[in-house]
Amino acid sequence: MSVNRFICTGNLTKDPLVRELPSGSSVCELRVAVDGMGGLEEPGYITVSVFGKPGEAAARYLTKGWLVAVDGRLQFAQWDTEEKGARHEYTVIGNVEFLSAPRSPEESNGKQAGRKVARV
Repeated sequence: MSVNRFICTGNLTKDPLVRELPSGSSVCELRVAVDGMGGLEEPGYITVSVFGKPGEAAARYLTKGWLVAVDGRLQFAQWDTEEKGARHEYTVIGNVEFLSAPRSPEESNGKQAGRKVARV
């Protein structure tokens, strides 16, 4: 029996992008930087796809810098481009949990404000 499960935490590198699929459902794509995934001290980057209402909520609330937890299955894709030749990407298809918002300049200077954390 094989298991395909990926779990990580990381920060969003850009604002989420939600798009509608031909079926009428939606998918939200997130780009997450995960510390230590690219090597000992280097971050690695993973694309996360969240479908339906949870993805729509992620697009509504999340922005670049949010700390999130990701849980899902890993999917591999490979394609050719004219400019760069063979390319590949790993995508996590699954769920995202909102952990903490990016700090504002005031919070970074020691003033803590209340944060709202939404769960999907």
